[in-house]
Amino acid sequence: MEQNHSSSLKRTLTLTPLVLFGLAYMAPMIVFGIYGVLAEATHGLVATAYVIALIAMLVTAYSYGQMVRAYPVSGSAYTYTRKSIHPNLGFLVGWSVLLDYVFLPMVIWLIGSVYLQAAFPTVPTWIWIIAFIIITTAINMIGIQVTANVNFLMMLFQFLVILLFLIFSIYSLLHGKGMGTLFSADPFFNGQVPITTVLAGAAVACYSFLGFDAVSTLSEETIDPEKTIPRAIMLIALFGGAIFIVASYFSYLVFPDYTKFADIDSAGFEIARFIGGNLFSALFIAGLITAQFASGLSAQASAARMLFAMGRDSVLPKRIFGFIYEKYKTPLFNLFIIAIIGLLALVMDVSTSTSFINFGAFVTFTFVNFSVIGHYYVKERQRGGGNFFRYLLIPLIGGLLDLWLLVNLDIHAITLGCIWAVIGIVYLFFLTDFFRKEPPELSFEEEK
Repeated sequence: MEQNHSSSLKRTLTLTPLVLFGLAYMAPMIVFGIYGVLAEATHGLVATAYVIALIAMLVTAYSYGQMVRAYPVSGSAYTYTRKSIHPNLGFLVGWSVLLDYVFLPMVIWLIGSVYLQAAFPTVPTWIWIIAFIIITTAINMIGIQVTANVNFLMMLFQFLVILLFLIFSIYSLLHGKGMGTLFSADPFFNGQVPITTVLAGAAVACYSFLGFDAVSTLSEETIDPEKTIPRAIMLIALFGGAIFIVASYFSYLVFPDYTKFADIDSAGFEIARFIGGNLFSALFIAGLITAQFASGLSAQASAARMLFAMGRDSVLPKRIFGFIYEKYKTPLFNLFIIAIIGLLALVMDVSTSTSFINFGAFVTFTFVNFSVIGHYYVKERQRGGGNFFRYLLIPLIGGLLDLWLLVNLDIHAITLGCIWAVIGIVYLFFLTDFFRKEPPELSFEEEK
C-alpha cells in the first residue's frame, strides 16, 4: 500500500503541463459566460473590472508561491492558515474553501443552462439544469473521470472558439459594425461611472479566475515544486487575465450598449451571433457548453472528494460523508448532496450565485496573503532588507485588496456568506469542545 501511495505521488510534472492544467481548470470561455452580468454591474467597463481583478489575483498568486515554498506538500489555503496562523482559523478558512467546492457546480450548471436556453428558447432553463445535474452525477457515480488528455482537447477547443471570436470581432469592426474601430479607451474609462461601481464588478469578475491556484495541490507530483509551482500560478493568472481583458475589450467594441442585450445572462451568445451569424453562434455555444460540462464534472467530483476527506477525518459525520459505494469506489452520498445543492440553480440568478462563490474565494485569498506574513515575517522573523517588502508589504496589499473586493460583493452574497461563516463558527465551537482542543486536521493525500 505504501508503495502504491508513493508511486502515485511521483514527481513528473513540469511547468508547461501545470500551466495547461490550471488554464483548463479555469475554463477561459467563462469570460463570455458572465460578460453580460459584468457589463450591467460596471456600466460597460468590464475590461477595467478585469484589470483590477488581475492585479489582486497576481498579488495573491505571489503569496501562494511564497507559501508553496514554505510547505511544498499537497495542500491549500486551509493548510497554510492552519500552520502559519492558528488551527481554528485554518478550519474556518477550510470552511470557506468548502463553500466554493459545494456551490461551484451549481453555478457552472446554471451558466451552462442559461446559454442553452438562449440557443433553444422553447426549452425552459429548468430542464437544462436538471439534465446537467443528472448526467454529471451519473458519470461521477460510476467513477468515469475526464482524463487529462480530454481536458487538454477541450481547452484547445475553447482557445479555438476564443480566437475565432476575436477574428470575427476584428472583421466586424473593420467593416463598420459596433464602434467601427480597433482602438478606443471607452472599454476602460467612463467619467460618469464611479470607481465603486467598477469595484463591485471586479468583485464578480474574480469568479473567472477561480482555479488559478488549483496547481498548488499538485506540489507533491511536481519536479522542483518550490520554483515550478509559484511560476505556474503566476503564469496561469497572467494568461487567464490577458484572455479576459482582451475578450471583454473586443466585446465592448462590437456591442458597446449593454442595455440592448435581450438577456443579460446570455449576452455572450448575442454578441457571437451578432458578429458571426448562426454558424459561429452554434460553434460558440458548443465551446461554452463543452467548457461548462467538463468544468462541472470536475467540480462535482472534487467537491465530493473534499466532503469525503472531511467525513473520513471526522470533521463531518463519518457515516454519511465518509461512505464509499463499494461497487464503483465513489463517494455516492456526497455526489447526491452536491446534486441536491445544484437544484438551487432553479431559484438563483447568475449574478448572485457567482458573487456568493466569490465570498468564499476572497476569504481564502485574504488568508493566503496573511499566511505569508504569519509564517515569514512573524514566525521566521525574516524582516531585514527586502524581506519587509516580500513578507509584509506585498502580502498585506494583496490581503487588503481581497478584503476590499469582498466588501464590494452583492449584498445578498455577503449576507449568505456571513450566514455560512456563522454556521462554521458554531460547528467549530462544538467540534473543539468549546475551543478546548484543536479541530481535526484534514489529510487529502490518502485518496490521491
